Amino acid sequence: MLQALDLWVCLLMVLLLVGIGIRKGRLVSRESTYLVADRRTGLLALTATLVMTEFNTSTLISFSSIGFSAGFWALWLPAVFLIGLLFYAAVVAKKWKAFNGISVAAFFSERYGKDIGKMASIALLAAMLGFSATYVKSLWLIFHPLLPNLSPWMGTLCLTGVVLLMVCKGGLLSIIATDVMSFWATVLLFPLLLFFAWNMPEQTLQPAMSLNAGREVLPFSFVSSLIVLTMFTYILAPWYGQKIFSARSEKEAYCSVLWAALIIFLLYAVIVGTTALMRTKGISCLGSDHALGFFIHHFVPNGWRGAYYALLFTASATTLTGCWSAMAAMVVSDFLPRKVTSFRSESLVRQSSFRSIAITCGFALSSFLLANLVVDQVFNKLILANIPVAALSFALLGGFYWKGANRGGAIASMLIGWGWGIGSYLYWGESGGYTWYWAMLGIPMLFIGGVLGSWAYSAYNYRHKTGLG
Repeated sequence: MLQALDLWVCLLMVLLLVGIGIRKGRLVSRESTYLVADRRTGLLALTATLVMTEFNTSTLISFSSIGFSAGFWALWLPAVFLIGLLFYAAVVAKKWKAFNGISVAAFFSERYGKDIGKMASIALLAAMLGFSATYVKSLWLIFHPLLPNLSPWMGTLCLTGVVLLMVCKGGLLSIIATDVMSFWATVLLFPLLLFFAWNMPEQTLQPAMSLNAGREVLPFSFVSSLIVLTMFTYILAPWYGQKIFSARSEKEAYCSVLWAALIIFLLYAVIVGTTALMRTKGISCLGSDHALGFFIHHFVPNGWRGAYYALLFTASATTLTGCWSAMAAMVVSDFLPRKVTSFRSESLVRQSSFRSIAITCGFALSSFLLANLVVDQVFNKLILANIPVAALSFALLGGFYWKGANRGGAIASMLIGWGWGIGSYLYWGESGGYTWYWAMLGIPMLFIGGVLGSWAYSAYNYRHKTGLG
């Protein structure tokens, strides 16, 4: 059981975050403030909120689990985010800010038509429902030792309710404010985990897992496939796009992603190193998914332990709220009636934030239900939820960089991406390494299909207009 000091430290830090979120919520009355923070976010705040959006308990549990299972070889995993976010900065950060919409799906509506925009929006909403459910589930896995008498349903309900209270009224403005505080606490305290791990008592000291043994647990083909998938899914991430839309300038949007890539890489490397040391020192736990929670519960000193539980709560809370906010923005932008024809923000300037609050609450409830009904293994479901996102990558990059991209190419690439991703999962499965086939074959296939589909659609239109068809 946690000491009283830990409980008070954890409670006070969480209450401070909730208080910040509620206080910022008093400043919000317009939907433009609720969804895009009036597009006034500076470099430091934008970097902080991007870091905390990515730094979440689902990935923490996943990476710490593989660090415990594969040893120091698992330090390759943080490179997934380093490379993926550097690609994001180089390819789309300035493009998204130049578009300056409300949701990323609005780009597809403006570029290819409202019907394709709605298809993209539905795909992204489905993915984010999966993501948010895994975040709720992972939050419960972390806090279960702290709340041992609560059932999973009651525990996740309590945790989801507290997270929702932080941002329900203030939207993105509250999210960024709580993210900034969480960011400073995280970058100051998380590196100390390595110190605590180094000073753990040795139980049955064993040699560090060899690289060859680590490769068997975590094949490099799997890591490389995750790198490719991250590159071609994060460019579409609605939770990033919405925050990029809130930036003051294109330069600040670009620089913030660069800084976020480096900081996220280092933070996740700390987590992997911590559980790899735990394995090396012969520490055992109920299962690899519980390694990080077990370490914090048993090897972090009193007082400090409460602070880390609070940080783990904020890690999940900041990512969850980012997902909910991005989903609310997509519903408002892509599905609700508008008074103007633009897919950007003009219609939101005088619109009340009430409908966005209601939509956010609805997605919070959905996340809670799916976490208890669907999610079993956090990491596997987290990866699987990327299938609807990756299929949109040609339509996005083609729309940004190729004038020849059109409706035919967008539809062809989306169908190929969804079909191949789902087919790979059903045929090869998790045990058969479906991610490698999905990424290494599927991504090129959907781009080839997008190019051919665009050419075919252009040829058909040309023949139809000239009477040759």
